[in-house]
This record gives sequence, C-alpha cells and structure tokens, in this order.
Amino acid sequence: MKNYIVESYENSREEDRLTTNNARKIEFITTTRIFDELFDNKMKVLDCAAGTGVYAFYLADKGYEVTATDITPRHIDIMNQKLLDKKYNMNTSVLDAANMSIFENESFDIVLNMGPFYHLISESERHKCFTESLRVLKEGGILVTSYIPRYYVFQYVAISDIKYLDMDLAKQILNTGVLKHDDKKCFWTDTYYSSMDEMEELYKRNGMQVIEHFAQDGMSPLLREKVDSFNDVEFEVWCNYHYSICREKSVLGASNHVIIAGRK
Repeated sequence: MKNYIVESYENSREEDRLTTNNARKIEFITTTRIFDELFDNKMKVLDCAAGTGVYAFYLADKGYEVTATDITPRHIDIMNQKLLDKKYNMNTSVLDAANMSIFENESFDIVLNMGPFYHLISESERHKCFTESLRVLKEGGILVTSYIPRYYVFQYVAISDIKYLDMDLAKQILNTGVLKHDDKKCFWTDTYYSSMDEMEELYKRNGMQVIEHFAQDGMSPLLREKVDSFNDVEFEVWCNYHYSICREKSVLGASNHVIIAGRK
C-alpha cells in the first residue's frame, strides 16, 4: 500500500503545492500564522512527513531545531539540496511515520504529523502512526495532525472533474472515509478522510488536551478561480477573513485541509 503512496508523490511536484497560486498559498499563510502563536522557537521539532520541507524550513529559519523525515526519497533529496544554501544543520532521513524507532522516547517538543494520517486506510495503521508520534513527544509537548474532512472532499473533486460526480463514489467516502489506489474512480491514491468529531475523540482518548483546531484553507481551493484572481490587497483581506473564522466548527468540515493540535 505504501508503495502506491510513494509513487504518487514521486510523480508529483509537492514542492509547488503551497506556492503556485493564492488558493494554495492560504494554507501555508494560515498555518504558519497559528504556529507563530502556538510555538516557542526554542523548541525541538520533528516534522515526520515533511514533504519537501516547506514547514520544516519555515521553522528552522526562525531558529527551531528541526528534524525532517519523509517516506518519499525524492522529497528528502530536495530538502538536502536546499540545505546546501543554509547556514544551519537539519537532520533528514527517509522514514515511515508509522515506525520511528530510530528516535528515543520523548525526544521532541513538537511533532508535526501533517500528511501520514490521511494516507493510512486501516485503523490499525493510523493507530500505530499516532502512537509513534506520541511516543517520541515529550510530556507537555504539542502534537499537530493534519486531516482532510470527508464531508468536503467529494464536492471538491466533483467540481474539479465531472467524471467524479458519481453517487457511488460519494457514498463510499461518506460511509467509510476510504479511497484506495485501485478503486474504479480513485482520484488520488490510498487515502483516509476523517471528521472533526473523530479527530477530537482520537486526541481525547489518548489523553491529549486539544489546544487548536482550525481550517487551513477553507473554501479557497473550491473557489480557486476567484481567489486566484485577487490582487495582493484583496488576497490579504481574504486571508485575514479566513483566519478570523478558521476555528469555527461550521468551517472545519468545509475545508480542504484541517489541523488539530494537542498537548501531551
């Protein structure tokens, strides 16, 4: 299963995902704004699915001690190339976030689990990934998990491509949250779509105090043509408005990406 996920990312340009247009940039802008409120730059960070390092480098540039791992070798190669132009060191390695045995217990103040969770289609795999993140997190540390809401995603893919406007596909996502690479109408790769209530219950069941829960990009990807047409002043207003409502419960289920953060 993980081979299909790696193949998907090896053949895409993750490095462009948060930088190419306004509808994508808002995810990074909102997330870093809240990270700046939530974190202290003396903290030791593990980004256990760093992609090509957009958040890892953001935090490292601000003085955090960052370790960045990812399951996709191409992503690690890109990060290592970027590090040649940096004056600091960052430990990087190819790693499966469901098995982080190379790290000691309670090694990090912050663990960013921003990707693995929604690519694990079985409950046992998600449990292993989540408990590994908790194991390497210090007492009092912060675990950040990204997820994709199941009540939003069908609308996005159906609007993007009419061939996915299929009630069987909609019911599959709503009833199971699971999309597999070999499904007849797979629009991505192995994926699990969750919900606000499920994620809050997961945190509480594992003894975590939920301290943040926010929509990273809201409706912007669905409205991308309009959002991408905004000039700089208009886009700033749009971003500030999104930030002002991003924690509202009604917005969490209508966002392309959501983050929940808790304290151990």
